[in-house]
Amino acid sequence: MTGSRPARLRVGVIGVGRVGATLGAALRRAGHAVVAASGVSAESVARAERLLPGVPLLPADDVVALSDFVLLSVPDDVLRPLVAGLAETGTWRVGQLVAHTSGAHGIGVLDPAAARGVLALALHPVMTFTGRPEDLDRLLGSAFGVTALDELRAVAEALVVEMGGEPVWVPEAARPLYHAALTIASNHLVTLVNDALGVLAGAGVTEPSRLAAPLLSASLDNVLRLGDAALTGPVVRGDVATIAAHVATLHREAPEVLPSYVAMARRTAERARMSGRLSAERAVEVLAVLG
Repeated sequence: MTGSRPARLRVGVIGVGRVGATLGAALRRAGHAVVAASGVSAESVARAERLLPGVPLLPADDVVALSDFVLLSVPDDVLRPLVAGLAETGTWRVGQLVAHTSGAHGIGVLDPAAARGVLALALHPVMTFTGRPEDLDRLLGSAFGVTALDELRAVAEALVVEMGGEPVWVPEAARPLYHAALTIASNHLVTLVNDALGVLAGAGVTEPSRLAAPLLSASLDNVLRLGDAALTGPVVRGDVATIAAHVATLHREAPEVLPSYVAMARRTAERARMSGRLSAERAVEVLAVLG
């Protein structure tokens, strides 16, 4: 390493899913040599051909043997067994860099490799991926949750910057809470929006996304700028009759959506009350209607 900037590295990517293939392409764009990758499904092979053309697909232990920097982009539950298995076979080398892309884990999951002298990093891109070339452009300016030992922090952050991202430091102990927050922000938002679109379609709206898009965009912009001051709607106003009508209608027309409506309405009432936008008395009435 030269200062805090990584030298040109031979990179191996284990797991050429949407994230791994994109980050491998970003590292190649930054001047590193992606020398090998692993992936067996037809989708992985096609994705590698699209994003990492010319890179051979090899078994994981061969990828590690060829690489100075190993990027692990595999499902959370596979990560620790993979790292441990490669350690048991003596595949890791002293001084190798290894980073995983999981949001749920810090560097502790890489302990079997670290015990053999590997330099462990956690680099989690806070972005959704499609596995298509446009993902590379979406990386530019995207945040990465970075966790590493203090002496490796500069190296981890430099790698993120080289991929076009913005490093955000996340302490090891905070990784589970950090990841839970991002799951709420991304995955649960997708579920909520899809439920809303489905209910609109059930109401006979022919283009639900066209109807909802301006409202969704404005709501997201407002909450990012204003916090709880962006809350609107019947819960914040304490419109008990309207909320009761929603509950009855969803019970009849979309019962699969009702539990999430009730849960989110209750949480909305709590936030509105705590922020002073809903009186304690009206909050009691709202929560009573929500059962």
